[in-house]
Amino acid sequence: MSALAHYLEEEYIPSVAIALIRPQAERTRPPRALWVPFELGRPVGPPNDPAFQKRVLRAALGLLERTDGPVLLADFPDDDPREQPDPGWRPPISAAAPVPTDGVPLADALLAELRALAPAYARSCTERLRSTVGLSGLSPAECGEYVAAWLRGERPASPTEDMSPILCLRFAIDDLKAYALEAAIAGGSHPSSQQLGDWLWNDSAVGAATRTLRAAFMASDDERAKLIGTMFLVPGTRL
Repeated sequence: MSALAHYLEEEYIPSVAIALIRPQAERTRPPRALWVPFELGRPVGPPNDPAFQKRVLRAALGLLERTDGPVLLADFPDDDPREQPDPGWRPPISAAAPVPTDGVPLADALLAELRALAPAYARSCTERLRSTVGLSGLSPAECGEYVAAWLRGERPASPTEDMSPILCLRFAIDDLKAYALEAAIAGGSHPSSQQLGDWLWNDSAVGAATRTLRAAFMASDDERAKLIGTMFLVPGTRL
């Protein structure tokens, strides 16, 4: 967006960029940019906090009123308030035993976990009136069955028209991650992204399944599978 701002300004369209990576904004030098100290994917701050998000947007739009320049790069002064852990938050389900890390036991654990998360996920959808699950075109249960088949060593055909098996698997994994995280925020608690990530990647079957399939993709001779394993399944901060 910082680079695109130059083209907009050439057409006499004033622009303001919100920058999550400050060095990138410093290199591309957009006419106006507000750097925000939030994690990637949260350019206006924490979800479900409209008052804070409005402050970010007002700070960005306020750059349009300034006459200094020609390049403005301002810093938003406050951190994301959700980065403070919620001491009252608890994972949506309690693990009865350590999560398996491979093969059929992990596939079974994954399906059991998805069933256990279903009430919390339904509650979250009711509370927030939305869900980000749906990239694969499959229901959460269908995503689970498809991912479980890969964990068992099968190579099932894609259940989604116009998607290759590998691409469908990638989107099914994305849907399961969203499903688990949305279940984890049901009930009005406000866990930090660190709390959510620690549970997903360290203690859940969804996280273990994603790591296991990433390792299989990385060892594959299929260059597309390697690319997906490298770029899209597990965040770099969790490797």
